[in-house]
Amino acid sequence: MTASKTKIIAEGLGRRKTAVASVRLLPGTGKVTVNNRPGDEYFSKTVFNSAFNKPLTLLKLTKYDISAKVHGGGLPGQMDALIMGLARALSSLKPEYHQTMSTNGLLTRDSRERQRRMVGMGGKARRKKQSPKR
Repeated sequence: MTASKTKIIAEGLGRRKTAVASVRLLPGTGKVTVNNRPGDEYFSKTVFNSAFNKPLTLLKLTKYDISAKVHGGGLPGQMDALIMGLARALSSLKPEYHQTMSTNGLLTRDSRERQRRMVGMGGKARRKKQSPKR
């Protein structure tokens, strides 16, 4: 079942660091697809398995299928972007969903980014050059 053949109920966009997730809600039974792979397979670590269903378990919903396209960043950043995109899609459905998501902090974007490398410092962002002893 692809997104083009079924009716899209809601869409949401989530971002975290350099990861971007585009999430679509479809009528269904609770199946999660990330980049055309099952969600459990894409986020295979056990830490992630309970995390990407957080907005759905918070609202006790199982009647939606989730289709997501995720790119950029690493797996933790992609997971946070997916959670935010899903929360935004659900909050666009009903005002009470929006209230529940915002009180649990799922609609707030985590604005922390990687610190840039400064010129003349010697390597990474906070690394200083070694001082000569003699």
